[in-house]
Amino acid sequence: MKKSYIYFMANKNNTVIYIGVTSNLLERVHQHKIKIHKGFTASYNCDKLVYFEEFENINQAIAREKQLKAGNRKRKEALIQQENPNLEDLSEG
Repeated sequence: MKKSYIYFMANKNNTVIYIGVTSNLLERVHQHKIKIHKGFTASYNCDKLVYFEEFENINQAIAREKQLKAGNRKRKEALIQQENPNLEDLSEG
């Protein structure tokens, strides 16, 4: 079965956080970086992968995405800090 992911993209100053879901994390992050879709992430320059979680199927990922989007920013920042305290771009390298 194909893996799925939820992910957080941030802008350069980490003032904007976008949450998404995908079944191809590398390709989706690349799309955000080159701004292939003229939406929220392109408008706010969210091109830095700061957090992600892997799931066994898309339904689990979608449920987690909804849970995270319903939460407040402080909880999202806590998740990021736990795994990526320096807010590095996890897609680099």
